Amino acid sequence: MSKILIVGNITKDVYLRLDNRLNKFETDQNNIKWLDLAFDGSTHKYYNRVSIYGGASISLEVLTRFGIDAKISGTDANFVDGEFVTKNAEIVYRYILCQDRHVSYLSPSEYLRTDWHIPDNDYDWLYIDRSANLTPEVVEEILLFLDTHRSITKFALFVGKYSNVNAVFMRNLINRADLVITDTKLNQDIKNLVTITPHHIEYANRRVRWQLEDRLDLMTHLSSHLTISASIFGALVIGKAPSEALLLARANVERSILSANSNLETLEEEIAGDYYRVEEYNSKKEKKMNEVETNAKRLVAPGKGILAADESGGSIHKKFETMNIPDDEQHRRDYRNLFFTTDNLEDFVNGVILFDETARQHADDGRDFVTFLADKGILPGIKVDQGLESLDGTDEKYTKGLEGLPERLAEYYQMGARFAKWRAAFEVTDHSPSDKAIRKNAEILAQYARDCQNANIVPIVEPELVYDGDYSIEQSIQYTSQILDALFEELRNKQVSLPGCVLKVNMVLAGKRYHTQSTPTEVGRATAEVLKARVPAELAGVVFLSGGQSVTQATENLQEVTNNGPFPWPVTFSYARALQDPALNAWKGDNANADAARAGFRERLIANCEALKKK
Repeated sequence: MSKILIVGNITKDVYLRLDNRLNKFETDQNNIKWLDLAFDGSTHKYYNRVSIYGGASISLEVLTRFGIDAKISGTDANFVDGEFVTKNAEIVYRYILCQDRHVSYLSPSEYLRTDWHIPDNDYDWLYIDRSANLTPEVVEEILLFLDTHRSITKFALFVGKYSNVNAVFMRNLINRADLVITDTKLNQDIKNLVTITPHHIEYANRRVRWQLEDRLDLMTHLSSHLTISASIFGALVIGKAPSEALLLARANVERSILSANSNLETLEEEIAGDYYRVEEYNSKKEKKMNEVETNAKRLVAPGKGILAADESGGSIHKKFETMNIPDDEQHRRDYRNLFFTTDNLEDFVNGVILFDETARQHADDGRDFVTFLADKGILPGIKVDQGLESLDGTDEKYTKGLEGLPERLAEYYQMGARFAKWRAAFEVTDHSPSDKAIRKNAEILAQYARDCQNANIVPIVEPELVYDGDYSIEQSIQYTSQILDALFEELRNKQVSLPGCVLKVNMVLAGKRYHTQSTPTEVGRATAEVLKARVPAELAGVVFLSGGQSVTQATENLQEVTNNGPFPWPVTFSYARALQDPALNAWKGDNANADAARAGFRERLIANCEALKKK
């Protein structure tokens, strides 16, 4: 027999059925009944009084009737012979005034805080009931208990309508749960989630309708939702399939009366009828996250990389200026066209990052570049940040572009883009990067990532420790670690789905102006150690920027990173200059040199794909 420890508050609901004949009721323009309760010594009559236990006692009753050994933490409460029995439990009283089918509640202004008592015995599950009124301190104690009893205790949590779901302590509790049940909106992505709506109970892509409209008695939302929650939880604990658990929960809440629920055997007979049906469905959120996570996996599929062809206007102007190439739209189009028309590009890259201008330009055959790439089986992506801005008048920077981002992402999705990129740059000086700059950029990256996933777009988050600096590899380890820690903390705070997110990051190496340059062996070892220690295993993948390294340096360092694997996530490259420079040097702005340019580009693609193989 399974053993469950319930954490929650016991309530006692006192139903007073007011006498319509002897009390003065008025109906307003909204058809709401009002009772004149003036404090003038008047008397109000009720003709029936029903007093029942609610809150955690409902969960205790349901679980006991399902054949489960259940206890309420910190009490002597039991459910024996159809009766709830307790001597020492603290009770929260509510008075429910009933007039026909209308109700009004008299509740305490401050609910009793829920205590946590470390159990004397071992339990299979800890179940935090909707009635629990938790403080951050109590949650911390519960999480500590779960961490020290991880091998024997699973954890289920009912997140109620009035829970402070955005508080850090509640998010930590939700993240730890093996099963979450809710009757409110949660922004977090939760795999084992039971949702109770006014008309449906939903779990594991299945749902059933439920309703209490035809009942003659009155059951509060708290009592009905507690009955549903404990029923589906109890059914899953004893091994029922999701569909059967949903049907048992519906039958129990629809059959229950104020003073009693049904036994498991009765409910099993009830749901044997053909009139019960379970619908299969995919919610919009699930469809959205399935698409995002699927595309994230495609983006980092083994053996291929990502081409970064998203240089901003200023960046490409510098490239062209050094080679006396006119910086006009036609030359910019021709330049990008070189790469996209390279034979069998799809054999070497999973995705291409585009600049806004490029996404609106067309290939030689008239197709826009987004469609042209997608038709090759390559995921088109888009750079969506809008450059760097000074942080509070300092020489440190943050990346701008959040304003209007959801609207821009919606347009890019319609154009065919399926992933996006946002870069945050950190320069190393004697006073930077500061904690403030790291935190500011991490918050922005996380908000961008959340906006992307809301738009069905995979976010690539790119925090870059700029290579063009005078710093040691030890400093690179320190700053890269700090940046990654802050980033993943903020991604979790914004409820970003990590399986639908890709990290683009610098390799860990000494700055370009440091007196001692890092060897590939040092780079591979340091980069692998930092990433394994700082990057969560559930992330979709890690891709590296070349960041000013030479063409051969980027490839050699990538090879050494690969050699220090395996990693818990795919690792690949997302290079711009390290792939493009040989092509640019061959092309020189003259399309007569296009074939030679493509040959140089293809050579770098082959070399870097080879560097993804461990040697």
